[in-house]
Amino acid sequence: MSVFNKVLASIGIGSTTVDTVLEKDTFRPGDTVNGSVKVQGGSVPQKVDEIYLTINTTYVKEHDDRKFNQVAAINRIRINEPFEIQPNENRDIPFTFTLPLETPVTSGKTKVWVSTGLDIKNAVDPTDEDFIKVEPNQLVSATFSALADLGFKLRNANCEEAPYRFRNKVPFVQEFEFVPYSGSYRGRLDELEVLFFLKNKDEAEVIFEVDRRAKGLAGLFAEALDADETLVRSFINTSDIPSLKGKLDNLISRYV
Repeated sequence: MSVFNKVLASIGIGSTTVDTVLEKDTFRPGDTVNGSVKVQGGSVPQKVDEIYLTINTTYVKEHDDRKFNQVAAINRIRINEPFEIQPNENRDIPFTFTLPLETPVTSGKTKVWVSTGLDIKNAVDPTDEDFIKVEPNQLVSATFSALADLGFKLRNANCEEAPYRFRNKVPFVQEFEFVPYSGSYRGRLDELEVLFFLKNKDEAEVIFEVDRRAKGLAGLFAEALDADETLVRSFINTSDIPSLKGKLDNLISRYV
């Protein structure tokens, strides 16, 4: 082994490479993710201290009246014990993990990806990124369908920095913005914003922000002061799905 090759490997030339292969690319929060990390040795032996997978997304953060995108690590999973990879050796390391319930749906501008990193001492750490599609789970999907039946249409979905009262394991919330395009709420509501906090696959806390349409001078003053917005908290579970349209209609209509 030449000293020159070791120097090159330390700056990433002729060093170990990594490629992550997922069993599939579409998931729902709470799903099991299976795959393998393929590690290929470079020109010299290298000790791999750690292989880790990180589930990432971005969210909008505001500071000094400026908005910018911030990367959030939703979860980080270590998948191996230290080992030494020999020159040109190939290793296939399988993994299984549960996609966190806090993982946002990849709707609108929201993206989710799995990044793979190898921790190699005194060297540039090899990395890999794999974007995945995250669909709403049964409860969220049923809520979307119920709102569509009530005449609402999804206009936007975005991850934003969470107020401290809404923070749990991650620093953001995903906000779904609906507008009434038909039905009894058209002309009575400006928009309906919805936040989901999944407790498990079968239960969720839901926060609705009901934005009433301004009516008359008093309504315009209320809108200017944001007093036309009402936060409504509710809990739903899979047993509610057959009657979810009626439950949401009763809930929203109280604040219109």
